[in-house]
Parts: sequence; structure tokens; C-alpha cells
Amino acid sequence: MAAPLTSQEYIQHHLHNLVLGDPNSFWSINADSMFFSVVLGIIFCGLFYMVARKATSGVPGKLQCCIEMIVEYVDDFAKGIYHNKSNLVAPLSLTLLIWIFLMNLMDLIPIDYVPYAAESTGLVKYLRIVPSTDVNICMALALDVFVLTLFYSFKFKGISGFIKDLTLQPLGKHWALIPFNFLLEVVQLIAKPVSLGLRLFGNMFAGELCFILIAAMLPWYAQWILSVPWAIFHVLIISLQAFIFMALTIMYISMAAEEH
Repeated sequence: MAAPLTSQEYIQHHLHNLVLGDPNSFWSINADSMFFSVVLGIIFCGLFYMVARKATSGVPGKLQCCIEMIVEYVDDFAKGIYHNKSNLVAPLSLTLLIWIFLMNLMDLIPIDYVPYAAESTGLVKYLRIVPSTDVNICMALALDVFVLTLFYSFKFKGISGFIKDLTLQPLGKHWALIPFNFLLEVVQLIAKPVSLGLRLFGNMFAGELCFILIAAMLPWYAQWILSVPWAIFHVLIISLQAFIFMALTIMYISMAAEEH
């Protein structure tokens, strides 16, 4: 029999992804993050599609009522920030909110259940089930938002307007200030997707690490003393992080589409 893991080995084990390819290569893929994010996306789309197909004009069921409230809230929230007409902003906001929430929600599953069940099959050695604790998933979402921000900026302002935004503010429109304006605006432009992705990753990674530390430091019969209160508090974190990501996405797209 294999020797029991030490606390350090246990923590390191739970922080390893199931990697396809050379872990040190740029082209390696964290298969567990991709798998769970895709599965959760399919569940999200399937659930909303099923409710939309069975929606009635009469008294709605509990599930239909819940989803209608979410859709209406996101739609009103998006309209309150984004003042132009768009068929993309509200659906994009809803997708980010629910998809990220579901990915974050996986953090409430007891830390050992799914990984050890998968490892018992002998097919995998490592498995992480919370996609939003993978910096690659978080930065991929942030980069998608960044591309959309550039798209809306070019769409509403054109190339000349985009260049003016980078060169004629925030210090002033004098020609001598153009290099300084450009430097400040480029830094601000790049900082948006970086902060958006790292904020989600940092908060979720810290939450997962707390669960791992509780499981590593306490015997199994005493873990619930700390894990249950932390899980209750963590519900607020996973909801808040999904909402913040959605809200900042709408705000960035709105700023890109509006003239100063």
C-alpha cells in the first residue's frame, strides 16, 4: 500500500491539474478545467432551453419563475449601464453570470469526493473540478471581453476615434502630451482584462485553498467545524465574483461604445 500523504503532499496533490501534453509546454491543456467548464456550459444552456420550451403564459412554476427573474434582472441591469442598442450585451451578460456562477459553485463540493472517485478508476492521477480556480480559464474569459471591447470601440468610434481615445486624453489635447497620453491609456487598456481575469482567479483560488487547508490540517470527523461555516460564507463569494465579472464586462463595453 502507498504511504499516507503528508499535509504538504496532500495540498500539492489537490493543486495539480490533469494536464494533456508536456506540463512545461505552452501547448499543454488542463483537461479537467476544459471538461468541467464545457459540461457546466451545456447544463446551463440545456436548463435554460428546456425552461424556455416549456414556458407558459399562466402561473409559472418555481424553476420558470426563478429563471425569468434572473433574465429580467440581467436585462434591466444591462440596459441601465449600456445605453446603445445591442442584441449581444444582455445575452452575453447572462451567459457570464450563470456560467461563472456554476463554475464557482463547484467549489462547494467536498474537496475529496470527485478527485478520489476519479483516481480510484486508475485512469487519472490528478483532478481539479473548479474551472474558475484555473488562471487559464479566467484569463480566457477576460481576453474574450477585451476583444469585444475593442470591437465595440472600432464599431462606434472607428479607427480614428479609437486612436484619439489613446492619444488625446487624459492629460490634454496638446501635441506634446500625445506620448504620455498614449502610455497611460495603453496601460489602462491592458490592465482591464488582466485585473478582470486575475480578480476572479485570485478569489476562487483562495477559497479553494482554504478548503484544502481545512481538509489537510484537521481529522475527517472535525473538518465540518470549519468547512461548513466557510462554505456558507463562500456562497457569498462565488455569487459576488460572478456578478462583478458580469458588471465590469457591461461597463467596459459601454465605455468603449460611448464618446467622451
